[in-house]
Amino acid sequence: MLLHFYKMNGAGNDFIIIDNRDLSISLDAETIEALCERHCGIGADGLLAVEPAQNGADYRFRYYNADGGEAEMCGNGARCFGRFTAHLAEEMPDRVTFETIAGTLAAELVGENVRIAMSDPTDLKLDTDVRVPGIDASLQFVNTGVPHAVVFLPGGQAFEEFDVYTHGKAIRNHPAFSPAGTNANFATVLGPSHIEIRTYERGVEDETLACGTGMVACALIHHLQTGAGAPIKVDVAGGDTLEIGFEKSDGQSFKNVTLTGPADFVFEGDIEI
Repeated sequence: MLLHFYKMNGAGNDFIIIDNRDLSISLDAETIEALCERHCGIGADGLLAVEPAQNGADYRFRYYNADGGEAEMCGNGARCFGRFTAHLAEEMPDRVTFETIAGTLAAELVGENVRIAMSDPTDLKLDTDVRVPGIDASLQFVNTGVPHAVVFLPGGQAFEEFDVYTHGKAIRNHPAFSPAGTNANFATVLGPSHIEIRTYERGVEDETLACGTGMVACALIHHLQTGAGAPIKVDVAGGDTLEIGFEKSDGQSFKNVTLTGPADFVFEGDIEI
């Protein structure tokens, strides 16, 4: 059969999107992995499926990593999903809501960018006792829709030359995060409320050009460590700068967390599956 698809990217994190509002499309993990494969498939960091909402939102958000496994959420994917579903309406809305495994999110179109109202972060653990060979820095942890480990590298370390793949893989598979594993982020401070990050993504099993939930995780940890105010600017490997907004709740809790950045259409087409 022919599958009609769309290709979008958010800050270099790229996605296949399919419109499955009639639930006529059923893709197994092997097929999703083949579609995301960059040599013989379409090529993407993951696949997004638009499905009918079940609990009162506008749509249901289904996200699958490049290995075919379904994940709770994806920040860059959510921005792409928001812009894509806004185009499905007869009149372009300013705001779209959608249900994810991590909760119901809202996407707001802000000029050329999309702002996502994220779910409240959970499971914050500062200065964990997790140690990885080759990293002489404390490891932090927070779930921003999906699990994220965060390491702020000491100033002066060559950030562009840092081996994200090797160290990210070690953190992703560390027994402390088993059995599900975690995403791994490495960050450096550029200035007040301005950081740069690189991310090893679980499910992609490699460094990606951007990770939305990883940006949020790093920005919140940066605030807790330095008191940096919102919004916090985050530079990513894809070359874009995004903004993380938040409000402090009780203690070390956060509310009204937002992620603002680009979400661009690339092309659409049909592929035989």
